[in-house]
Amino acid sequence: MRRDQATLRPEVLAEMWQASGLKNKLLFTLGIILVVRFGVAVPIAGVDNAIVARAFQQGLLQFIDMFSGGALAKVSILAMGVIPYINASIIVQLMTSVVPKLEEMQKEGGEAGRRQIAQITRFLTIILATVQAVGFSSWIWRSGAAIGHPTTTVPILFILTTTAVLVCGAVFIMWVGELITEYGIGNGASMLIFIGIVGGIPQYANNTIQYAGSDNSKWLGVILTLLSYLVLIVAVVYVTEGARKIPVQSAKRQVGNRVYGGRATYMPFRLNQGGVMPIIFASSVLLFPATLQQFAPNVEFLQTAAKFLTNQPGYGIFFVSLIFFFTFFYASMILNPQEIAANLKRYGSYIPGYRPGRPTAEYLEKILSRLTLCGAVFLALLVMFPMVVVAITGVTTLQQVGSTAVLIMVGVAIDLFNQLQTHLLARQYEGFTT
Repeated sequence: MRRDQATLRPEVLAEMWQASGLKNKLLFTLGIILVVRFGVAVPIAGVDNAIVARAFQQGLLQFIDMFSGGALAKVSILAMGVIPYINASIIVQLMTSVVPKLEEMQKEGGEAGRRQIAQITRFLTIILATVQAVGFSSWIWRSGAAIGHPTTTVPILFILTTTAVLVCGAVFIMWVGELITEYGIGNGASMLIFIGIVGGIPQYANNTIQYAGSDNSKWLGVILTLLSYLVLIVAVVYVTEGARKIPVQSAKRQVGNRVYGGRATYMPFRLNQGGVMPIIFASSVLLFPATLQQFAPNVEFLQTAAKFLTNQPGYGIFFVSLIFFFTFFYASMILNPQEIAANLKRYGSYIPGYRPGRPTAEYLEKILSRLTLCGAVFLALLVMFPMVVVAITGVTTLQQVGSTAVLIMVGVAIDLFNQLQTHLLARQYEGFTT
């Protein structure tokens, strides 16, 4: 093995406990995860969990429950999970691209500007958590799950107290997520989602074993389903790590008797710029009418929209269209070819074969459009793949571990591996500075 490469071989794993600060980061992250999983198991008082659990088996809210690690279906004190924080982060990120003041704060404000944006995200998280908690508390009452509160009378005190508990839980999740990001390892919000998904896998596996155990002929479908998920994971890893390397040449300049620059490097344009975000956006829009219908079941427009979006082929067509739209939209928010071309020209760099300025921007825009199209096609195939597998094999017990869950788990696992690799690599060279 080359000296500049660190891999997680068995003998290397033991070095993690000796790497500078890595042991403390791992233990801190593990401790936070244990506290969060304990909180997921603590239910809110005065709620019939059996009624809520039956409602979540209908499939309308399973996607949201996945992000809370099952806490939403259990009506836990942490039922809101990381969803309000993610939504607030997305909204602030989008606003940063369209509001000049926020854009200036992010690009030119330095550390103080980033702290202000983080504070705005926190306040917005509280607002969104409050709105969602009020809606969820009202839905619990309307569904008859509020013990001792008939559906004929609005229980103001129950809604207020439940809302307060849920909002406090959302703020706690936001806080511990930021702690993991700062003092632990990995991105806090992504790590909590990852642990929530992984925490549900034993239950899905048990349901699958029971399903196949009732009839030995069903094992063939289970095996085919597992093989298909292995293929899915390999494809996700390949696309997540895939990038188009655009060569960049820095111009030579002479200062006295010395020549600077002239180095060749490259810019990586990822195949899937938005990661899982286009799927999350599309799924949120797709489930919005069905979710609203839970709170206003008698509105005819919501009934029609929910029926259209939960049945084939309307569901598939609309879902794929939204994925394409949000993939291009998110890519345009992340990368700006004109800005990249301007920065290259400012620092005396250029792409071989293209003049600095507008020709470079047009070339980058063409490359980005092609890559984004490929990424959108992949995401569309990704979300449709589990549906096709279920239609072929008839195995529905693993349907909750869908493409979105696989994409999130692979992305978090790759990020975690890269961070561990960085710490191990730094340990190999720490002797040069001590």
